[in-house]
Amino acid sequence: MAVNLQPPTNLLPVPGARVGSACAEIKQDQRNDLALFEFCPGTRVAGVYTQSHFAAAPVQMAREREAQCRSWVVNSGNANAATGAPGLSDAGAVCATAARLLQLPDTEVQPFSTGVIGERLPVERMQNALSRCYENLSSDGWLEAAQAIMTTDTVPKGKSVQIELDGAPVTITGIAKGSGMIKPDMATMLAYMACDAAVSATAVKQLVRDAVAHTFNRVTVDGDTSTNDCFMLACTAQAAHEEIDGPRHRHYAALLEGVTEVARWLAQCLARDGEGATKFITVRVRGGRAAEDCLAVAYTIAESPLVKTAMFAGDANWGRFCMAIGRAPTPHVEASRVALWLDEVQVAAGGLMCDSYTDAQGAAVLAQDEFTVTVDLGLGDAEETVWTTDLSYEYVRINAEYRT
Repeated sequence: MAVNLQPPTNLLPVPGARVGSACAEIKQDQRNDLALFEFCPGTRVAGVYTQSHFAAAPVQMAREREAQCRSWVVNSGNANAATGAPGLSDAGAVCATAARLLQLPDTEVQPFSTGVIGERLPVERMQNALSRCYENLSSDGWLEAAQAIMTTDTVPKGKSVQIELDGAPVTITGIAKGSGMIKPDMATMLAYMACDAAVSATAVKQLVRDAVAHTFNRVTVDGDTSTNDCFMLACTAQAAHEEIDGPRHRHYAALLEGVTEVARWLAQCLARDGEGATKFITVRVRGGRAAEDCLAVAYTIAESPLVKTAMFAGDANWGRFCMAIGRAPTPHVEASRVALWLDEVQVAAGGLMCDSYTDAQGAAVLAQDEFTVTVDLGLGDAEETVWTTDLSYEYVRINAEYRT
């Protein structure tokens, strides 16, 4: 059950973007599992993609087609990963059908897939369903698309914000899926965002990199990175403001803030809907010599099975934390300087458990469905934050039964 997460209720249309969904019968539950996105001429698209050596066929093709993209085709239920040359052929065939419907060149359609790895796409069923996606294209189709791209997710994930640039309203809407195999390095996550801002091709690439750095790249459920992870942003240039041509442009910071707000929300939704999660946990590490040291400690805590199972059990075991901090892959940790808090309750100082601390205090914090673990390394001014979950019996069941 998702931790304090409700389905989105107000996903705003983005001028210049239409979305349609349908059921291609890829999954067993007969829900919609295919989404088609169409963008107006002049749209600029950029993305970040999985760094897995087994990058799926759609990821390989999407990378090649990014610069000229006018459409996304996204399916759930089948990842089209570890499928070799046939997988590329299948992705190309699906894109060709979408291109024909939209009257675009094949190379202007990017494919994306998520689901079971190692199986071929049901191309004919997907091609048939694309006709229904096309018929369903609408500026209001974002929520249906968020539902169509779900796999083990229990809640569709989406958010919209509006900002003003030169007095012109700009709408930013995004959706995402993912609840397991989550550790973006950019994450099994897919995220799609569109806005009607006017942004140059160079600037949109920078915008994506800047937005992902402290959002999707700061969430982990289980430390596993998927073969299919992507975060995509389309800027349709329909808003009436001066084109943003780079990070130094006077409107870049405001647009980045809006895009980051949506991306941060979606990233936190991934953790809140983590497979089997009963707790949403913020891991904050401060006092590091460098950001890399803080991230090394934060991720080691957030991904430690012993820490995560202790959090599930509500066991505020200082030993689990000092174990994880001590094995973090950085030389810049001095045990005698480390302090730790659970919310406002201080557990340790100077590398030792505080005399005033009691297990009852810690257990009271861990009884909540969300809380913050704060570590101070006592060595500098750097600080980083990562979002994660506990590790429950249900996580094991979900993944043990994934293909059944």
